[in-house]
Amino acid sequence: MNELLSHGYIALFIIIAFGMIIGRIKIFGFSFDISAVIFVALLLGHFGMIVPEDFMKFGLLLFIFTIGIQAGPGFFEAFRKYGRSLILTTLLSLISAAGVFIALSKFFGLKPDIAIGVFNGALTSTPGLAAAIESTGSPQAAVGYGIAYSFGVIGVIISINIIPALFKVNLKNEEENYKKSLREDNPELQGVNLSVENPNMNNKSIAESRIAEMANVVLSKIMHKGKVRPASGKEKLYNGDVIRVIGSKEAIEQAKILVGNEYPDEMPRSKEIVTEWVLVTNKDIVNKKYSEINLNRNYNTTVLKIKRSGIEIIPNASSIFRFGDRLQITGGKNGVMAAKKILGNDTKKLSHTDFLPIALGILIGIVLGKINIPIGSFSINLGMTGGTLAAGILLSRLGKTGPVIWSMSGSANQLLRELGLLLFMASVGTQAGAHFVEAIRSNGIELIISSIIIATVPVIIGAAVGKYIFKMNFLSLLGVITGAMTSTPGLAVVNSKSECNAAPIAYATVYPVALVFVIIASQILPKLL
Repeated sequence: MNELLSHGYIALFIIIAFGMIIGRIKIFGFSFDISAVIFVALLLGHFGMIVPEDFMKFGLLLFIFTIGIQAGPGFFEAFRKYGRSLILTTLLSLISAAGVFIALSKFFGLKPDIAIGVFNGALTSTPGLAAAIESTGSPQAAVGYGIAYSFGVIGVIISINIIPALFKVNLKNEEENYKKSLREDNPELQGVNLSVENPNMNNKSIAESRIAEMANVVLSKIMHKGKVRPASGKEKLYNGDVIRVIGSKEAIEQAKILVGNEYPDEMPRSKEIVTEWVLVTNKDIVNKKYSEINLNRNYNTTVLKIKRSGIEIIPNASSIFRFGDRLQITGGKNGVMAAKKILGNDTKKLSHTDFLPIALGILIGIVLGKINIPIGSFSINLGMTGGTLAAGILLSRLGKTGPVIWSMSGSANQLLRELGLLLFMASVGTQAGAHFVEAIRSNGIELIISSIIIATVPVIIGAAVGKYIFKMNFLSLLGVITGAMTSTPGLAVVNSKSECNAAPIAYATVYPVALVFVIIASQILPKLL
């Protein structure tokens, strides 16, 4: 039996299985979910069970890359709209961590070299530890890191589970509010029939009238003398005609000013016109503008709506085809059939997971992480984690390079993300658990207390600042906090509580800021003690 348990892969599955079982147990409505795996790993690691470190690195890379791919499409928009509040919350959290660290170090009389290790362990920052060892020239930083790391992981996980109740926040309501804000940024689309009454539109083609561009609407069909046809650009408008326009409420009001009043009746159905939802799965058109393919001119079909990440978007000539988009198209039967072939519409391709972009993306991330960035008299790098996250964000934004599509389906992303996280937590837990009790015995209670306080105080301060000062959505705020604490397990806890992208996007937005701050702080703080 002992020989069987000595195999790392057997230990891995034992830890994951028991961790998932314990994580599903609810006490007064509270459960640890997936984060229970790390507690099982700590316990079994103490009793000699070890999951090899390679599993930890593989799991971490897989988890962080899929987070980058998931967060990438919304990252730059979030940074543009909320960057100031996200970054200020992050910096205030980290400044509070540094202030607590200095106060505790002086109160307990901790040596600078071991104390700075505690600081990085509580923030679970390996790049920061490397900077601390380089700055102090002492391996003792690794001792402090080893003691504090476990408490840093546990402290953030417990804090993330507790603070929603502490601040009296319902996360399901926050998820609905987040989705509502997305809908406000991308208003729900509606369709109305308008009578052509503007004399300036009379005897002009739809292309010449420029209704779509001026009102930001899409024209789907036109009725002339009772006959309904697809609204292609060459079709002419005459006073008394009726056109079907699709857009936001505000856009439709603008279209009424340009065209005329709302037509009270429905248009008769036409057997010539079909409307279907079609998937974009043809790699050859990904990243191309709609104007390049020009479905309206080439196939007499019109794209009415784009559905991307659950949001409906009104298309225009500069819109870009993204792999996995769902397009509502309308036109003649033959034209729609031809358009479907161009777009792909292959559900098998959408559900298929291509491992080539995953492997290439992670390799690019590792290389990015090794690039040194000079800052004053020293240089920093993003490290393996930061480089992989940056690669995921940038590549998902890029969308396509040659034949390689930098995306994956939501279900594939979720599976690989959770797998990576389980591998990471099982391995890091056993590594820490093996020296957990010994470190406590040899280094005393002061380091433990310091670790717990440094790991929890910034979380509470960050939550208070984000909620009461910046009025931030609490799911986004939890993403900011876990990003500020560079806590991968903490983000996993938030992910298990919500299906929306609020936390991953916020995490990805602030993580690079936190990484740079901790690295610089690790070189400055020892000199202040």
